[in-house]
Amino acid sequence: MTTPAIRATGLRKAFRSTDGGAVVAVDDVDLVVQPGEIVAFLGPNGAGKTTTVDMLLGLTAPDEGSIEVYGTSPADAVRQGLVSAVMQTGGLLNDFTVEETVRAIAALHGRSDRVEVVLDRARLADLAGRRVEACSGGEQQRLKFALALLPDPDLVVLDEPTTGMDVGARQEFWRAMREDAALGRTIVFATHYLAEADEFAERTVLMNHGRIVHDAATTDVRAAYGGRTLTFRPPAEVVDTDGIDADWLARVRTALEPLGVTDVDVSAASLEAAFLALTADNEPIGAAR
Repeated sequence: MTTPAIRATGLRKAFRSTDGGAVVAVDDVDLVVQPGEIVAFLGPNGAGKTTTVDMLLGLTAPDEGSIEVYGTSPADAVRQGLVSAVMQTGGLLNDFTVEETVRAIAALHGRSDRVEVVLDRARLADLAGRRVEACSGGEQQRLKFALALLPDPDLVVLDEPTTGMDVGARQEFWRAMREDAALGRTIVFATHYLAEADEFAERTVLMNHGRIVHDAATTDVRAAYGGRTLTFRPPAEVVDTDGIDADWLARVRTALEPLGVTDVDVSAASLEAAFLALTADNEPIGAAR
C-alpha cells in the first residue's frame, strides 16, 4: 500500500493561558492525506489550523498523539527535503534580487541545479534581476513558492498562498499546482479565500475549536450543508413596477414549465454556506482536561 503523505492520530496540543490554566488548541485530531491530493484546510480564527500545521512541519510537538510525514517524523521529512512550506509572512531579504534569493537558498539545499527550473515554475524568470523590495506582494509570494520548490518536495504546505496575486496570477498558480498534484505532489493549503478552496481543492478539511468538524470531498461538503439556489427570468407580462405578480409566484411553486419560464439555472450550495453552517453551531472546548 502507498505510504500516506500525512498520518496524524489523536493529536492534542494545549497552551498555558494568562490566568494559569490551559487552552486546548488542537483536540484529538485524526487526519490521513494520500499522495497527490489537493486539500484545503479551513476554519475560523482560533480553530487550530496554525497549530496543526506547526506540528505537521515539526515546529512544535504534540502533547499527545502522533504525526508522520511519508512514514517518518516531520523533522526528518523536512531534513530530507520531502516537505516544504510557503508561509504568509517573513522570510525574504529586501536587498537581494529575485535570482540572488533563489540561488542563496538553492546553495543551502545543495540544489543549485534547480534555480532556473523553479524560477520558470513560479513565473519569475522575467523578474530575476528585480530587487525583492521592488516586488509586489503577489510577486513576493511567488518567490516564496519558488523557494519551497527548490528541494523538489513531495509535500507542499501553503499558508494563504495567493495573497496579493491578481486573478490571472492566481489562476496560473493553481494550474501549476494541479499539474504538480497529477505528478504525485501533495498540496495542503490554508486560505481565507473560500471561493478559491471551492474551485481548486478536491478535498476540504474544516476545523473549529480544535477539532475536525467535517472532512470530505469538497463537492460533498457543499452538498451536505446548504440548499440550492434557483434563478429564472419570468415572462414580461407578469412583471410591473411593483415587481412580479404575487399570484403568478404562487403558481411557480407548483409548476414552472407551463408558465413559459426561461433561463432557469440551479446552482449548488457554496463552500461558504457549508463553512458557516459547520462553524457557527459548535461550542468552544474550553480549558484543557
